[in-house]
Amino acid sequence: MKLIPTAIADVLLFESQCFADERGFFMETFRQSEFDKLFGQLGLKAPTFVQENMSRSAKHVLRGLHFQKRHPQGKLIRVIAGEIFDVVVDIRQGSATFGQWLGQILSAENRLQMYIPPGFAHGFLTLSDYADIIYKCTDYYAPGDEGIMAWNDADIAIKWPLDKGVVPILSDKDGQATRFE
Repeated sequence: MKLIPTAIADVLLFESQCFADERGFFMETFRQSEFDKLFGQLGLKAPTFVQENMSRSAKHVLRGLHFQKRHPQGKLIRVIAGEIFDVVVDIRQGSATFGQWLGQILSAENRLQMYIPPGFAHGFLTLSDYADIIYKCTDYYAPGDEGIMAWNDADIAIKWPLDKGVVPILSDKDGQATRFE
């Protein structure tokens, strides 16, 4: 597994080695000992994951920007079908990158995984007809602890790759999200 740093410290991309031939492919997507080694090379402790979720979203669905207030979750995101524009916003008080965002295309084709440490808001926009996403979490989902930041907050100014004239499809709660300030 190859570790790829990003512009925001602690947000990491991982590229798994893929063995492909005319029959298909095989790829190891997670091995705790490998994560321990790669995080250790950065002087970080590897996360422990306690929950795994899967979601499917149709084209133009935008989910987020979600976070948990008192029980922040780290997440390891990967796409197994389709393509998304995955976004994180640093909401860690006192962080050198507080308020900054990072976007990355994750797809079944590029097979990249993004690790998002606790203390970030997370969301994504589905770019393909549909996308299936699997993500591991470092803490359990706590419905009463959830916060949602507006996807189009002017203070953050995320450059979502929306086609001209397309309005993203939001859930009711995402449509009523609060501003970053």
